[in-house]
Amino acid sequence: MIAFWIVGAIVVASAVWTVTARKPVYSVVGLLINFAALAALYLSLSAEFLAVIQIIVYSGAILILFLFVIALLSSGVAPFAQGPNRLPRIVVPAVAIVAVALVGLVAGINGAAILTPSVSPSGSPLGPVGSAGVFGSVADFGKALFTTHLLPFEVTALILMVAVIGVVMLAGDQTPYVGSSKQAARVERQAREAILRGGDR
Repeated sequence: MIAFWIVGAIVVASAVWTVTARKPVYSVVGLLINFAALAALYLSLSAEFLAVIQIIVYSGAILILFLFVIALLSSGVAPFAQGPNRLPRIVVPAVAIVAVALVGLVAGINGAAILTPSVSPSGSPLGPVGSAGVFGSVADFGKALFTTHLLPFEVTALILMVAVIGVVMLAGDQTPYVGSSKQAARVERQAREAILRGGDR
């Protein structure tokens, strides 16, 4: 129970950090911590499949999509300035956080294995990992995803597709609109002369 409250506090704190962070990259880091804590909660509920899917799909694919969105939106605005190297100062806190997370994860799994009831809150029976029809199994997850929660699943897919299209439109071709072929030739000539002047410097 103590591990549940610790992981729950991490979930809430990382969610608040994701929303309130001033830089988008910091928000992505907070979201990564949130996803990892949710995976730990799934493990404490003996739902190993959901925990692995949480890490692979959300922490892997979705966060990479967010990083590409951030990179595309910030491209062409200004050159990135190289700041001081903060990596040596991050090593010790990162190792400490990982060690605490592993200890909490092991304690949560051991406590869940002892105190887990025979029936899950959703009504599915609990049992060995990989058995059909038990809580957290592939069959139980697929049945819930494509029957009970089909509409939210499809809406989420549509929102992600709209987000990708929006990023492509925002970071697409920035060529100025020209109304005639003569104006297009003049704009192309001016651009070529500007490039040549820049090369002479």
